[in-house]
Amino acid sequence: MAELNIRSSFRQQAWARLQRNKGAVAGMLLIAIAVVVSVIAYWVAPDGTPMANRMIVEIGGQHPGFRIDLLALPKQQPVEKVGFLERLMDGQAEDVTWVPVTSYRSAGDSVVVQRYIDEETSMRESYPAKGTYIRHYKAWLGTDKFGRDILSRLLVGTRVSLSVGFIAVIISLTIGILLGAVAGYFRGVTDEVVMWLVNVIWSVPTLLLVFAITLALGKGFWQVFIAVGLTMWVNVARIIRGQVMSLRELTFIEATRALGFGHTRTIVKHILPNILGPVMVVAAGNFATAIVVEAGLSFLGVGVQPPQPSWGLMIKENYNFIITHNPLLALAPGVAIMLMVLAFNLLGNGLRDAMDVRQ
Repeated sequence: MAELNIRSSFRQQAWARLQRNKGAVAGMLLIAIAVVVSVIAYWVAPDGTPMANRMIVEIGGQHPGFRIDLLALPKQQPVEKVGFLERLMDGQAEDVTWVPVTSYRSAGDSVVVQRYIDEETSMRESYPAKGTYIRHYKAWLGTDKFGRDILSRLLVGTRVSLSVGFIAVIISLTIGILLGAVAGYFRGVTDEVVMWLVNVIWSVPTLLLVFAITLALGKGFWQVFIAVGLTMWVNVARIIRGQVMSLRELTFIEATRALGFGHTRTIVKHILPNILGPVMVVAAGNFATAIVVEAGLSFLGVGVQPPQPSWGLMIKENYNFIITHNPLLALAPGVAIMLMVLAFNLLGNGLRDAMDVRQ
């Protein structure tokens, strides 16, 4: 009972210290906003189609704040309506085709428009009026070279960054804690074998190792998560090993051995709960690292594949605009990456200070 009270008191004090850290609170707020956005992305995005992949090539490469009227033309083949959960997860395919127009007017059973071709060119066309309607469209962050809405792809792309960070952290913590705890607790030959493996993997550049794993598993959404996770466990294992080696010599661990407790129970119930602080700090740092690595892989073409929206892929598709007339198309996803990495680093620093037992 006394041990539980001490743990509860320490957690309360750590939470209070974390709340007083303005940087950590700002980081948590940014992360919370990103999580909410990733969940409701298809509901709040201007383009709610699957993967935010609505292409209107005539309005490609437009500046932020670009406005135009879009004429909706019903498709010949009906589009199946999906349920609430399906739309929340994957979006809803549209049952109309969008035509950008500069002007329009009704003429009996037809609608006559000036179809937008580019900033200086338009074409007069006529369409049946039945089922058509006009939408006033504004590209808040502009459109990419395919005419896709940058804001929509930015919002939906939040899912990729958070997902790769979460899954990579789970994989790295699972492997790192297991091997690190075993090496630090049993020492001897076990420790030497684990540290040899850690040093071998540590000596290989991270991106090179990720490339090798990605090429072995194939390019794709889930392959990126696994590849990043399998390269990040070494740092976790080294930290956990050092923490376990220092704890195993303390009196309460020796008491568990004297009472006849098994090694598994000692590690799981008495050692790991006492190194939760360093684990959380490493997890926050690995989350930020995973976001950067995924963005780099997507930029190089071996990560998330088109048309799946990814911040790194968006930079790759639009970086040519940096030296031309519309740099924000590439800068917007770059700023999003920077903010997410900063948020997790601030949270990690806050956790490190809050969970320091010397406080």
